[in-house]
Amino acid sequence: MFSTGQYIFAALFFIAFVIAIIFTYRKDAKLHKKNYKGSIFILLGFIAFIVFLFILKTQLN
Repeated sequence: MFSTGQYIFAALFFIAFVIAIIFTYRKDAKLHKKNYKGSIFILLGFIAFIVFLFILKTQLN
C-alpha cells in the first residue's frame, strides 16, 4: 500500500517532530512552572470526580 520512500519519510518526520516537541518543552519549562503552578490539583480533582462517578454507577446497578 505504501512505498519504501513513504515509510522512510514517515519515520524521519516522526523523529523530527518528537525532537522539536522535546526542544520546545524544555525551552518553555520554566514558564510552565510559573504560570501553571497548582494545576496538578485540578487534574487530581477531575480524576477523583471520574472515579466517584464510576463507583456511584457500579453501586446503583
